[in-house]
Amino acid sequence: MTHNFDDEDDKPLDPAVDRVRRKLVRFMAINLGLLFLALMAVAVAIVYRMGSRGEEAPVEAAAGAQPGEFAAEGSIKMPDGARIVSQSLSGTLLSIEVAGGAGGREFLIYDLAAGSVVARIAVER
Repeated sequence: MTHNFDDEDDKPLDPAVDRVRRKLVRFMAINLGLLFLALMAVAVAIVYRMGSRGEEAPVEAAAGAQPGEFAAEGSIKMPDGARIVSQSLSGTLLSIEVAGGAGGREFLIYDLAAGSVVARIAVER
């Protein structure tokens, strides 16, 4: 019993099956097109976001500084016996953690652009 499969492949499809196959091919083509458009939109959004990132604005005090001059100057009064534990800089704000003195620990927030302490936060137990 031998089967000749070549003859079965050459037979035309039933019209109902052929309609279903055409609908599936059209459905797949539409979905692939939509997927391609969605991926292109994501790629364009990523390129736009990367291109729109500008340099951070420099500190205003630094704009007028000449070579050899300081960009910002100022002083902070600290209590007697106090010492700086840590500091952190964010933009034009300088956060200084102070220990010792009369009040234990506290945080001083110093604005470099204004040249003054804008906040004093005590840490209480």
